Amino acid sequence: MRALRMVRSVLLLVLVQSGALYARRFRGGRNPQQQQQQQQQQRRSPPPPTHRADRGDTTESFPLDFTAVEDNMDNFMAQVKNLAQSLYPCSAQRLDHDMKLNFLVNTSVTCNDGSPAGYYLKESRGSRRWLIFLEGGWYCFNKENCDSRYETMRRLMSSSKWPQTKRGTGILSPLPEENPHWWNANMVFIPYCSSDVWSGATAKTEQSGYAFMGSLIIQEVVKDLLSKGLETAKVLLLAGSSAGGTGVLLNVDRVSELLEELGYAAIQVRGLSDSGWFLDNKQYHCTDCVDTASCTPTETIKRGIKYWGGVVPEKCKQTHEGEEWNCFFGYRVFPSIKSPVFVVQWLFDEAQLTVDNIQLTGQPVQEGQWRYIQNLGIELRNTLKDVPAMFAPACLSHEVITRSYWIDVQVKGTSLPRALHCWDRSLHDSRNNKAPPKACPVHLIDNCPWPHCNPTCPTIRDQFTGQEMNVIQFLMHMGFDVQKMAQQQGMDPSKLLGMLSSGS
Repeated sequence: MRALRMVRSVLLLVLVQSGALYARRFRGGRNPQQQQQQQQQQRRSPPPPTHRADRGDTTESFPLDFTAVEDNMDNFMAQVKNLAQSLYPCSAQRLDHDMKLNFLVNTSVTCNDGSPAGYYLKESRGSRRWLIFLEGGWYCFNKENCDSRYETMRRLMSSSKWPQTKRGTGILSPLPEENPHWWNANMVFIPYCSSDVWSGATAKTEQSGYAFMGSLIIQEVVKDLLSKGLETAKVLLLAGSSAGGTGVLLNVDRVSELLEELGYAAIQVRGLSDSGWFLDNKQYHCTDCVDTASCTPTETIKRGIKYWGGVVPEKCKQTHEGEEWNCFFGYRVFPSIKSPVFVVQWLFDEAQLTVDNIQLTGQPVQEGQWRYIQNLGIELRNTLKDVPAMFAPACLSHEVITRSYWIDVQVKGTSLPRALHCWDRSLHDSRNNKAPPKACPVHLIDNCPWPHCNPTCPTIRDQFTGQEMNVIQFLMHMGFDVQKMAQQQGMDPSKLLGMLSSGS
């Protein structure tokens, strides 16, 4: 056992030294001869005074920052893994990357059907960073709607079929090549089983037929985690996608207030909202409100918040007294949020277009639909312009932070993991009265005007054939008139096609 601990210590030391060495090389650092000269000079000079932080020090550490070498990530990580396996050949077999299912201690807080709510956890011993992820999904706003949904979407309303383990992807991945900055955090995944956009605080009744406890589930998970290491955390990042992204906006301050009430005010609570910045705009084609797919976003939330007993941030509630449904829309609730929040939002969000009755399958879209899609991008840009930390690519997609390709999408040459790292550092430096790092942007939004004009957007597939489409094929499918657009831009059509092909 003692030998095993020694091997682990040596491995940790070598990994840290290797990370620093490779980071210097990829940053254009000194060559080995220069390093040797520097080492000789250091031997002649007295060592600098050392500082040992006490247990109460709140300085945030950033061990092995792989974002610094993201352009050479494959080569770098291959060498690190080879080094690790050569020092400890059994390590690969002993690593357990799965998150394990835990049911809530408070059994009165349940999923829609009364089955116990819970969460998946992968601990990272030694790390004082925690990431709690809220799953996305749809919602229902009356008993009939919920009954029909329960028949087809039981997994999102009950825990009866949940597996014992879950493997994290994207920002939940424990692999540094897939998750450069958060790979070594404690990972928590909360399944969405409340159908209330994480807002409900109502027990099951005969009249409703279902429990709506999304907001309470988050609170109880946080309480449970305090006995599993969260009590020593420095940073808690509450993240979520789609309805989970909206859930972050509704709950991030409530989590911060809960920890403060329980005596853990030193934990820095932050939010990461992915694809949850919905707009309450007018539908392209109005239909009768029969279900969540046909209702306008505002009508769905107006009905739902009463049915769920939805809870919204207190300041937003006071601003929109009597019309609390406004707080489910990002640009209306964001000004009331005190905690730092990073917003990730596709400028042409597929879920937004769906609820706006824009269908992107079958026949090419009509000119009116095309104008509606372009206007959506303009409206989203306008609502996001005052958000300090955000990442908004001009892509047609929905959700990103748990996708394997989340490291590939860029805005103005900066990837999403890099932008999140810059945001972390800016928050850390501001707490320590330091100037934010230079050339480290946190407000990133595309300016090009049509879907997928960003060349790093995810691959588009025809939903009927499954075949991949390039940008030009996609725009033709969308009914894009190259001749007319070129004329509007005052350029030759062939030049416009070339620009589209290159992603300019």
